[in-house]
Amino acid sequence: MNRSFSLLFVSIFLLTACAGTPAAQNTQAPAAAQPSGSVLFQDDFAQTATGWDRLMVTEGVMDYYSGGYRVLVNALQTNFWATPRRSFADVRIEVDTGKMAGPDENRIGVLCRYNGKDYYFFLITSDGFYSMGLFKDGQASLLGQPEMQFSANINKGVAVNHLRADCAGTTLTFYVNGFQLAQVQDATLPAGDVGLLAGTFGEPGVDVIFDNFVVLQP
Repeated sequence: MNRSFSLLFVSIFLLTACAGTPAAQNTQAPAAAQPSGSVLFQDDFAQTATGWDRLMVTEGVMDYYSGGYRVLVNALQTNFWATPRRSFADVRIEVDTGKMAGPDENRIGVLCRYNGKDYYFFLITSDGFYSMGLFKDGQASLLGQPEMQFSANINKGVAVNHLRADCAGTTLTFYVNGFQLAQVQDATLPAGDVGLLAGTFGEPGVDVIFDNFVVLQP
C-alpha cells in the first residue's frame, strides 16, 4: 500500500454516532487558560458515564471495556472517533493505547479542536508509521509530510504506546513514547473538542484499547 493515500477514507462514525449528539451541539465555551500543566480533563474509563460515545453497529464498536475505552473497526478504509463533548483552545493530550487484535496496518490516535465536522489528527500504526494532519470539509490532508513516516520509537504489534499531542496556538506537535516525531504550524482550527480515533486501511478487524486519557494546559 502506498501510504501517501492514507488520507483517503470513509468515516462511518459521521453516518452513525454523530447523528445523535455530536460535539457541534456542545454550547460550552472553551475553557479559560490555566497554568501550564493544569489538568483540564481526565478519564481512566473506570466509570461508564463520563460522556464518551457508546456505539455498536455492523461496522464496529466504540464502548467502555475492561477499564479502558475500546474501538473496534470492521469496515475497510474507515475511521471511528469518539469525543467527551467538551471544548478547549490550547491543549496537551496524552493517552496510553494498545492494539488488542487485527492488522498492524491500522490507524490509532488522538484528535484535537473537533468542531463537529473538522479536526486535527495525530496517528500511529502498529507497524511503526505516524502522521499528523487536518480533516476538513470531508477530506483529510497530512501536514508537514507527503505520506506517513516510519519511526523506530513506535512499539509495533500487540504493544502499548504512549501518545502525546500538543495543540498550542498555531503549533501542533506530536510525541510518541516521549520522543517528538513531528511539529507543524497551522491556523485553520482555533478550538474544539478532543478525542480518540482508530481506523482501517485495506483489512478489517482493527481492535484498539485506550486508557489514562488526560488533557493538560500546555
